[in-house]
Amino acid sequence: MDFQHRAGGKTGSGGVASASESNRDRRERLRQLALETIDINKDPYFMKNHLGSYECKLCLTLHNNEGSYLAHTQGKKHQTNLARRAAKEAKEAPAQPAPEKVKVEVKKFVKIGRPGYKVTKQRDPECGQQSLLFQIDYPEIAEGIGPRHRFMSAYEQRIEPPDRRWQYLLFAAEPYETIAFKVPSREIDKAETRFWTHWNRETKQFFLQFHFKMEKSLAAPPGQTVSVGVKRPPSLITGLGHPHGDSMPAPPPGGIHGMPPGAPMPPQMPPQMPPPGALPPHLRPPLPGDG
Repeated sequence: MDFQHRAGGKTGSGGVASASESNRDRRERLRQLALETIDINKDPYFMKNHLGSYECKLCLTLHNNEGSYLAHTQGKKHQTNLARRAAKEAKEAPAQPAPEKVKVEVKKFVKIGRPGYKVTKQRDPECGQQSLLFQIDYPEIAEGIGPRHRFMSAYEQRIEPPDRRWQYLLFAAEPYETIAFKVPSREIDKAETRFWTHWNRETKQFFLQFHFKMEKSLAAPPGQTVSVGVKRPPSLITGLGHPHGDSMPAPPPGGIHGMPPGAPMPPQMPPQMPPPGALPPHLRPPLPGDG
């Protein structure tokens, strides 16, 4: 026989598989895959009837063996019914409340009043920086709690009308009330040596010191020094020349007395000194004829 020109075949091989054979092979591959991934005993829709066959309670189909049922579960009909059942259950199920967040218990203390404090204004003698030193006393502070502080903008507080020229420095420590200080709204110097805090556990005192940044000052003229942070006021007398200057004032509009307007000015002659004999004795030098 001539096998050379047979469609889909070659010498030594079988013929082309029919549609039924292809479907049987596909179902066998799906059954093997389902046996590896699915536990049939945990399937809620799998049921074995009294006749020894298997049923799918979801699709209401009968199967002769487990392989046939597993192949059915991988088919389009079973998967569509699964999606439809899940959508129906989600629609009918009541809305469950969201899981509650873990609540952190807030420690409650009975307030005992405001702490004592002391504020000191300082100025650095070297650079002239202004600073504030706060000393807060907490003799009855709770065990295991340290004082805290923060800067608050004038627009955060609700006690006074907001004013952009001021800011607030707050101190808090339980069981004392929170206190605030109203300070100028200037930029704070955050350098390590210009901003520091210290909590003395023995004396129960909290210290905080900060410096304001320097403002730009006017440049000093040569030969003069201007203190840092102090603006030099402008000169009260400006635009005046030297009283003994060489420049002569302009002639009046009508000209010099005795000369018509526009006439050339006469040359100025140097002053003539009188002879020595014409001066009085107390104004002239001694002459040979004097006694």
